[in-house]
Amino acid sequence: MKVYKLMVAAMRHDLKVIILIILMSLPALVFPARIKDLVNIRGLQDQQLIGYSLVTGLDGTGDTRRALMTVQAVRNMMTKFGMNLPDENMNLRNVASVMVIAKVSPFAQSGSQVDVIVSSLGDATSLEGGTLLPTQLFAPNKQVVATAQGPVSIGGFNIETEGGEKYRKNYALAGRVPNGAIMTQDANISFANVTSLDLLLRDPDFTSAVRIAEAINTELGATAAKAVDPGRVELTIADASQAVSTIARIEVLDVNADQQARVVINERTGTVVVGNNVKLAPVAVAHGNLTIRVSSQPVISQPNAFSGGTTVVVPQTQTEVIEDGAGTVAVLNNMASVNDLAAMLNNLQVTPRDIIAIFQALKTAGALQAELVIM
Repeated sequence: MKVYKLMVAAMRHDLKVIILIILMSLPALVFPARIKDLVNIRGLQDQQLIGYSLVTGLDGTGDTRRALMTVQAVRNMMTKFGMNLPDENMNLRNVASVMVIAKVSPFAQSGSQVDVIVSSLGDATSLEGGTLLPTQLFAPNKQVVATAQGPVSIGGFNIETEGGEKYRKNYALAGRVPNGAIMTQDANISFANVTSLDLLLRDPDFTSAVRIAEAINTELGATAAKAVDPGRVELTIADASQAVSTIARIEVLDVNADQQARVVINERTGTVVVGNNVKLAPVAVAHGNLTIRVSSQPVISQPNAFSGGTTVVVPQTQTEVIEDGAGTVAVLNNMASVNDLAAMLNNLQVTPRDIIAIFQALKTAGALQAELVIM
C-alpha cells in the first residue's frame, strides 16, 4: 500500500521535529551588539587576488587535449626550460588548468601567508593529489602582490570504475592550499594623519545609525560622530596620532541595534526563521490535512481454453481519501507577537511545509506585518 500525504504530514504528531526557528521570542529582551559587529570601516575591506596556473601530478584525471589553454601553457612553460615539444606529443592527463584566488587582509605585510583556493578551469575530473605550480596573484590594479604554490587539498575523492559506477565525496574540482600564498608587497594602508573615518553599517537602518552615533558621542564627546544616512556614520578623530586607540575604544561599545521585521523562508529545506519584531493583525487561520491512500492488488486474468491467449496479471487499484476532521481554526486578536504566532502554529500541529503556506497566505491577506523573504 502506498500512502501519499499532500501536506507532508509525516511529522505532524511530533512537534519537536518541526523546523521552525523563533529568534528572540521574548519581545521584552534586548540583545546589544558591539559596534565592530555592526559596521565596516570604509577602505579596510579584504583585498581579492586572482591568478592562473597549472596543477600537476594528477593520476590521469587532468585536462584532455580539448583544453587548448592547458596545452599552450605547458608548451610555454617547457620552452622556458629549453624544450620544444610538438603538438602531437602533448598528452597532458596529469596536468590541469586552474584559477587561483585568495582573500587578503588589508593589513597583510610582506611575508604574510594566506590560504588560496584552486578551481579547475578545463575538463579535468579531479584535482586529487595535485600540486599547484608557482603562481603570481594579481590585485585589482593588476599589480603582483603575492605568489602561491603547494599541494592541493580537496578533502574528498572522485572514483569512477570501468563498469560505470561512480563514488564521490565532496567536490574534487576545487581545493585549497593552506598558507599557499606569500605576500610580496606591504599593504598601502596607513593611519597616520587620519582625522575622519566612515563607519558603514552592514545592515543599513536609520535607528541603528543614530544609536551608534549616540554611543560614540557618549564615549568620545558630543561631536565625535554623526549619522549621515542609514548606512553611514561619520567619525571625527580629534587627535590624528591616536586614530588606532580611538577605533579600539569605540568598536567594543554595545549598541541596541534595531531590526527590521522579517520572515525568512527556505522552501528547499522547509526552514522558517521569524524575527522578534514580526507582528500579526487580527486574523483567523484554518488548517486541515488530507491523506490519500492508494492500494494496488494484482488480479490474474486467465484466457479461455484453446483460445491461444496468454495469462496476464492486471493490477486493480483502489483509492481512499481521508480528511482529518473539518480543520482547526485559530483566531489571533490585536497585534500578535512571535510567542503568540509560535503557540498558534503548534496548536494547529502544522508541518514546516504548512508553515510556509500559512505565512505566504498571511502576507497575501495583509495580516503579516513584516517583510517576507523566500530563499
